[in-house]
Amino acid sequence: MVPVITVARSDQILTSDPSRVVAQPFLPGTPTIADNPRRADVIARRILALDPDDAKALLEQTRVRFEDRHRDLEAVWLRSLEQAAPHYEGISDVSGDLRLLLGATFTHEYAIEAAALCNPSMAPATHEPDPDGSLPVIMTLRAIGEGHISSIEFRTGSVSATGTVTVDPVSEYCTLGLRDSPGYDTSLFVGKLEEMGADRAMVTDIFEKLPPTHDLGQLEAAITRFKEDNADADTTAETMHLIHWLASSNYRLSFDDVPISERVISPAGPADSRGMEDARLVRFVDDDSTVTYYATYTAWDGTRVLPQLIETTDFLTFRIATLNGAYAQNKGMALFPRRIDGRYLALSRYDQESIFLMRSDHRRFWHEAAPVHAPTEPWEAVQIGNCGSPIETDAGWLVITHGVAPMRRYTLGAILLDLGDPARVVGRLRHPLIEPDPAERDGYVPNVVYSCGGLVHAGHLVLPYGVSDQAVRIATVDLDELLGEMT
Repeated sequence: MVPVITVARSDQILTSDPSRVVAQPFLPGTPTIADNPRRADVIARRILALDPDDAKALLEQTRVRFEDRHRDLEAVWLRSLEQAAPHYEGISDVSGDLRLLLGATFTHEYAIEAAALCNPSMAPATHEPDPDGSLPVIMTLRAIGEGHISSIEFRTGSVSATGTVTVDPVSEYCTLGLRDSPGYDTSLFVGKLEEMGADRAMVTDIFEKLPPTHDLGQLEAAITRFKEDNADADTTAETMHLIHWLASSNYRLSFDDVPISERVISPAGPADSRGMEDARLVRFVDDDSTVTYYATYTAWDGTRVLPQLIETTDFLTFRIATLNGAYAQNKGMALFPRRIDGRYLALSRYDQESIFLMRSDHRRFWHEAAPVHAPTEPWEAVQIGNCGSPIETDAGWLVITHGVAPMRRYTLGAILLDLGDPARVVGRLRHPLIEPDPAERDGYVPNVVYSCGGLVHAGHLVLPYGVSDQAVRIATVDLDELLGEMT
């Protein structure tokens, strides 16, 4: 007889809302006809040639149509104009209403949830529950819009002392962060370039005079000096491309103090230009008790997938960084919530079908890994992977897994790793914990239940999960019942 673990599905379902839009720069970049100016230049000149009354009327019409859909719309327009400025030399001379109209012309709306809302993770928002026993939580969600491009959204809520989950209402707006370039660690930058196959001599020449931490301006100045000193030498265009690619893929986003459900992390670097998928959020407590929230996500540039790392302490400023090392590959990387024996640990699916344990002295460099658990049961015959960061319990590290069966049917299971030696599996479910029920099997990607992480509170496993890449549900499971079935 197949044992049945009681899974309580919440009636609360989070669904996509196509009215949730962000305002993004719109930069037509292709030439109109060979040898003609770029389209941005052509469009700008067309706007500036408008009759003043027509221009004023067009600006007012645009403002009326869109001002209730965005916070501080004029500031958004001006930021878009900054993005367009390199494509039109005359922008700096434009002022007043014409400057706003140009900004509006180079802006468009993007519906971040137009296709789907799915694949959530959940982490405690604080260490201690509230006096009533409820635990504030924060969630990440994968929002999929036009072109199957994914962004990362947030929600807040709480889990009561009885396991009831409440998700707070969302803001009426969606806001993108302001991007800037952080300081770069020179040794880490050089190490990643070497890993990517950059020309060693050229990299040494450019970076040897930079300080241990440098900014983008210093990097560009070093590149300029290299070009001047080597004007007559053959330089490696690919290495120059890799330097700019790496600098653009490591950046910082800052938000104003708006509701957290309003903040959207959208693709902003070349590594994730086609999507930021499946963020696995974890509240990480370091050995000195400092708390940092990390989220590993899958970056997709249209050709390859890479794991990347988001770091924040306040959900107002985020650092997005590339991950390095031979084992920082493929999908499904998830950090442990603390160090073990002084080292960072993570789970991954390095070989695309099994769970690996990774160890490192630095959260961004991963050179050690070993397989921990391979597909074993019929319902995971195609592949198995983690569903978020391991959850610490008295019995061991609880790892929610996903298994893929014939017809690409996804189900959720679980394994248990030894607390002191996470390379050792001490328990596992022989049957799925959650399977797509008849109401869950149809959606953007059918026959899938998938999670990017849950938590334990008041004796309950709380597990948000995506329903066929279409919506989000939340399940609760008695922790003792689950662990008893595993051990």
